[in-house]
Amino acid sequence: MPCGKDTASSNEAATLHQRLRSLSSELVTLRSRLHVSPPPLPPAAAQPPSGPGAPVRAARRHRAAAAAAAQTGPARTVEDLSHLEVPLTEHAVMRCLHSRFQDHQYYTNVGSILISLNSYKELGNALTLNSTRTKETSDQLRRVVREAVRQQSDTGYPQGIILSGASGSGKTYTSMLLLRQLFEVAGGGTETDAFKHLAAAFTVLRSLGTAKTTSNSESSRIGHFIEVQVTDGALYRTKIHCYFLDQTRVVAPMAGEKNYHIFYQLLAGLAPDERARLHLDGHTLCSLRYLQGGDLRQNAAEDAARFRAWKSCLGVLGIPFLDVVRVLAAVLLLGNVTFADGAGIEVEVQGQEQLQAVASLLGFSAAALRSGLTTRTHNVRGQLVKSLGDANVASMTRDSLAKALYCRTVATIVRRANSLKRLGSGSGTLCSSDDSHVHADAQSAHASTVGTAGSRASKSMSVLNSAVRHATDGFIGILDMFGFEDPRPAHLEHLCTNLCSETMQHFYNTHIFKSSLESCREEGIVCEVEVEYVDNVPCIDLISSLRTGLLSMLDVECGLRGTAETYLQKVRAAHRSSGRLRDPPPGEPGTFAIQHYAGLVVYSAADFLDTNKDSMPDDLVSVFHKQNCSFGFASHLFGTELKVLYSQDTVPRGVSFRISPTSNADLQNGEEPVSTLTQDFHTRLDNLLRTLVHAKPHFVRCVKANDSEQPLLFERTTVMRQIRALQLLETVNLMAAGYPHRMRFRAFNSRYRLLSRSRLLHRTDEKAVEDCRLILASYQNTLEPLPADQQPPCPGWALGKRHIFLAEGTRQRLEQLREQIRLRAAVLVQSAWRGWQVRRRWPQMRRNMEHRQRTKAGLARPRPQPITGTPPPDVPERCEPSAVQQTCSLFGLDLERPPPLPPARAYTVDGNRKLGYPQERLMRLNFPEDGSGSEAILLKGETVLVVGASSRRGHLLVQHGDQQVHVPHQYLELKLPSLTLPALPPGKL
Repeated sequence: MPCGKDTASSNEAATLHQRLRSLSSELVTLRSRLHVSPPPLPPAAAQPPSGPGAPVRAARRHRAAAAAAAQTGPARTVEDLSHLEVPLTEHAVMRCLHSRFQDHQYYTNVGSILISLNSYKELGNALTLNSTRTKETSDQLRRVVREAVRQQSDTGYPQGIILSGASGSGKTYTSMLLLRQLFEVAGGGTETDAFKHLAAAFTVLRSLGTAKTTSNSESSRIGHFIEVQVTDGALYRTKIHCYFLDQTRVVAPMAGEKNYHIFYQLLAGLAPDERARLHLDGHTLCSLRYLQGGDLRQNAAEDAARFRAWKSCLGVLGIPFLDVVRVLAAVLLLGNVTFADGAGIEVEVQGQEQLQAVASLLGFSAAALRSGLTTRTHNVRGQLVKSLGDANVASMTRDSLAKALYCRTVATIVRRANSLKRLGSGSGTLCSSDDSHVHADAQSAHASTVGTAGSRASKSMSVLNSAVRHATDGFIGILDMFGFEDPRPAHLEHLCTNLCSETMQHFYNTHIFKSSLESCREEGIVCEVEVEYVDNVPCIDLISSLRTGLLSMLDVECGLRGTAETYLQKVRAAHRSSGRLRDPPPGEPGTFAIQHYAGLVVYSAADFLDTNKDSMPDDLVSVFHKQNCSFGFASHLFGTELKVLYSQDTVPRGVSFRISPTSNADLQNGEEPVSTLTQDFHTRLDNLLRTLVHAKPHFVRCVKANDSEQPLLFERTTVMRQIRALQLLETVNLMAAGYPHRMRFRAFNSRYRLLSRSRLLHRTDEKAVEDCRLILASYQNTLEPLPADQQPPCPGWALGKRHIFLAEGTRQRLEQLREQIRLRAAVLVQSAWRGWQVRRRWPQMRRNMEHRQRTKAGLARPRPQPITGTPPPDVPERCEPSAVQQTCSLFGLDLERPPPLPPARAYTVDGNRKLGYPQERLMRLNFPEDGSGSEAILLKGETVLVVGASSRRGHLLVQHGDQQVHVPHQYLELKLPSLTLPALPPGKL
């Protein structure tokens, strides 16, 4: 019977389960005796097991993983993964990260490399400098910043803090924390004008460059490289380099994703009169074509609050608010201007009202805009021929205009932010423009030395010139570039994004693995641990090699005016033997797949050619000339192109320009622009790498805790996939048992010579190796001998031909010993100096103490009598009573009582708003702090109701139960008001 069969199968399953449990326990015992590491987890990309024995195999793998995790139990609280106890496995790394995650420790070191786990606790945070001002910075981030500042100050060598990881791993938030910490260390803090201006710039750029994707609701679509000049430990100037790539999102957001956040914030935050002025009255997310194709869910209150902050930050940067929103409104309305092929040769425009609104916003006539969108000028063998495009061409030109307006507005705001002059914390001017401002400061400083002694003036000038050279050569850069993405389907922008991620991974592999292993091999150093890492050079060559790379072949196909089908045929023929180019999934024609370092991504080549051309006709550009356009800001967006276009008399003449802003040298008067989208991005990426190659890198590897953006949720599968992609286990092995650090003998002696006796060192280049041995011998004497069964896999250092190689643990112990010696020396010097100071001041101190003792005992010295013949002191003149009475009556004062206090205001002023009573506020501290003196005790973090101003100065009345408490205002923090009065006009507070 069926019931009998089920009972038998259940009994067999129970017996099998018991046998598996006993076998797994015996296996764990054997491994613990033989010190054998457990087997790794199956690859993240593997398919789930199937077949009759699948449950048994899954249970076996689960128990093996649990046993391996149990072996690493003693290392759960390790702050540095290089100190993990052997065996070093993926499970040990995973267990340590999970344990620290549960303890709310989201930063873990692997030697000098920092791992940052995104816990999604800040979900909904704007991720700007302003939003991180109240957040606590971890000790690990402080150490990264302080080490970068120290090395830059000591050596003058550029420093680069490089953040890498998948999209949604928290790179932008971590970069803002690092930048804020950099200001606290070297920039004067968060209350300086420099920080406020930079915070305003990032608030503006954050709304303009952030969008919701399938994997990240706050995805940065603009890469940032923040260049900070630091001179003698003080922040000197800043500059923001932006890498804008995702232009297609402006006109066609993918399904389930959103357009840029500024559009949603614009619609939620505009006042009714502003909407009417911008021709947006009556429009919603569903009625605007550029927004209705994506996710239409919106938090209107949050978007409105962010829009108000964005508006105020535009004012801080000195950018007219109305100019920017006119362009943004024109971009939104352009999507509702559609075209259809008519019966004649002209194209019919559907949406005349929107066309008129866009033309009005951009400052020219609707006829000029229609002509620029529908007509094209061609240069045919020296003859100019005008033609009317069809509806498809007109729609593509419209989308090109929308993308050009948006990305050029972003570029203009970045240039404005970089051109601001800000007062720095030290001497000089903190500015973000070119080096001419630095030399201008040098000239002004030179003028200030006129009239002083010649030697002093020349000395001050030499110091100043040295500081200027130091400022222009060394910098501290914070790089927050695009993370790895796997959307469905992926387009050309995603290919460039993943190429950037591949390049940053290759940069990491080169600095951490390749340079270390090759240096050991060249200098004859033998390391017992051979670290094997996956080199992603084949994938980078597949995409960006000079002749046969996918991007180079795409540029050739664009020049030949080919199609997506011919491009795919040539790609498959050229890379038939490549292990990185994979066949597309069945049923998806027009696609190809690439095996990246972080996973397999399928790309759709349907729009590759049109996106890569990135061009717009001069018929459309000429509309923005000042003769036709009355909107100066819109004309400024195309200023370089208009200058080149109107350098000749014939306008238009059939040339094309880039949608993205380019410099004057990048333009030519041909049929096509100088570069394509991929060429321009590849050039910018190469320039960035040239900058990073000359800098000392500090790596921060960002990992997201889960794929669903749930706060405080740790998904082992998601984290394990990123651990393998970022090769963290290989990094831990290298740091724990290899020689990741190397130093020149002279540099090693200069830094650690205080560990040995000074009289024993030779201090010459010929004896540098002997000095190294003496220092290492002194260091080894400070170590406690280890048992024979606990000897480390490597001795900790090795002497090569030109370098000394150090293990991570040895380097850390050397630094700790060096800091201890320096601390003892500082204490000794300070104690000697303070003792000398006290001994020098002791006679006066003794007299003062004796005087105080005599005063307490009643032996005070008698008051001296006046000398005979001394005239009495002059009696001070007194005012006549009549004059005093007349003055009081004039000002309405009464001599019998003091003047009354001014009446308390019935409202609070917050920025540009009046907030009436009652108000809800938060308690910053406990009141009273000692808990005595009052029956009403208000606790920190409690929400209280403020009913009015107190009669006591500096106090507010708080309703607590059935009584009112007078609480000082510094104990309270303002929340959202419950009653808001009309806003005050500027300057009327």
